Amino acid sequence: MSSQAWINLAYLLAAMLFIVAFKLMTGPRTAVKGNYLGAVGMAIAIIAACFEKPVVESMTANGSWPLIMLAIGGMIGGGIGATMALKYPMTGMPQMVALLNGFGGAASVFVAGAELWNASAAARPPADPLAPWTQFAIATALTGLIGAVTFWGSLVAFGKLEELPQFKKAWTDPNRHWINIGLAVATLLLIWGVCANPSSNLLFWLLVVAGSALGCTLTLPIGGADMPVVICLLNSYSGLAAAAAGFVIDNSVLVIAGSLVGASGLILTAIMCQAMNRSLVGVLFGGLGTTATVSGDDIYAGKVKSASSEEIAMVLEGADRVVIVPGYGLAVAQAQHAVRELANALEKRGTTVEYAIHPVAGRMPGHMNVLLAEADIPYEKLREMDDINPTFPETDVAIVIGANDVVNPAARTDPKSPIAGMPILDVDKAKTVVVVKRSLSPGFAGIPNPLFAADNTLMYFADGKKAILDLTAALQQG
Repeated sequence: MSSQAWINLAYLLAAMLFIVAFKLMTGPRTAVKGNYLGAVGMAIAIIAACFEKPVVESMTANGSWPLIMLAIGGMIGGGIGATMALKYPMTGMPQMVALLNGFGGAASVFVAGAELWNASAAARPPADPLAPWTQFAIATALTGLIGAVTFWGSLVAFGKLEELPQFKKAWTDPNRHWINIGLAVATLLLIWGVCANPSSNLLFWLLVVAGSALGCTLTLPIGGADMPVVICLLNSYSGLAAAAAGFVIDNSVLVIAGSLVGASGLILTAIMCQAMNRSLVGVLFGGLGTTATVSGDDIYAGKVKSASSEEIAMVLEGADRVVIVPGYGLAVAQAQHAVRELANALEKRGTTVEYAIHPVAGRMPGHMNVLLAEADIPYEKLREMDDINPTFPETDVAIVIGANDVVNPAARTDPKSPIAGMPILDVDKAKTVVVVKRSLSPGFAGIPNPLFAADNTLMYFADGKKAILDLTAALQQG
């Protein structure tokens, strides 16, 4: 069997591992195994690529330098990835995902650009890929555009998730739609130019510049509760850019892996839009989740009731059913283990404890599931929004820890609210609601929450972890 046949067999094995990994990552019990299999598949694909004919020819012509450069690049990239994985806290996972999406887009752009440069320098005959409107020309243009949009869009998303001052406010310029239309027309003309004249490196990089600007202008207006959708969509873009780059260099495993990521990202985007009652067009072009319609003073004045851990413990002592609602504040405080201890203390008293999970709680899909799994909380106790909402009227106590927008009744009652129509967890219908927060500060959507001033709500102002530990101690002493 030829060496290329062995390489193709390795690619097939890697592709199979990717598919199995995606399947396993759909469930929390098998997700870790899926991650490992995906990593093994990627390692096999990278090693197989090192034996491709162009790499071997380069090594023959230049000695061991190409192999040394590959090894150095692998060590640098692996070192950066390992450092990010170890240093980033769980609260920073959305930002990390945004950066990784961006890196994938940038890598695709440079692969296409390098291949175009090599093809131009080789002065290939017309029958070769530099002929107009070939697979090479079309794939190169699409890779440049999608990769650039992904990279710069992901950087803007990172800035928003990190709440950097220059990205904190959404871009609401009334002319932004015309700017986007102008950039879109420019990118279409440049795509046509690259496909018609694929030997022009200048047109390719002009396309990359226009795509970069479009990535920024598309992401800057988006804010608030719509950010999880953006993360999913950028993830899909990074996969599509990789798939297009696979067509540029005729690499089958890159096409397969990119297609898997692109398709799964689009499916997840659709699920997130449905969960938030948003249209994708509305998220991308509407600038939703950015403007408050009323001030906090109008809602909270004289109505907020603060309580101590001892008072809340007395309420919990008489509760038969408690529902815990985790949010981003829980992730910031790293309170998932403290929550497990509180649940254990309640269950010893015969109380039924469940967890209400909103699809977009936190800053990315599945954020709360990952946090609670880290604390070994049984997956069977995690209940989805549609499943648990009808049971809130029979719930004695709902404990909201750091969640805000996903429990905001304004989504149901205020048609002018930026989150109007977004499905929420109906915690306000529970007999008693305990909200654990540091302050009355708004959530990521930047709007006040009438739940905090409701008659059946008790506010517990404290750090999430300390609050739950103190509450557990007070309950055990009772």
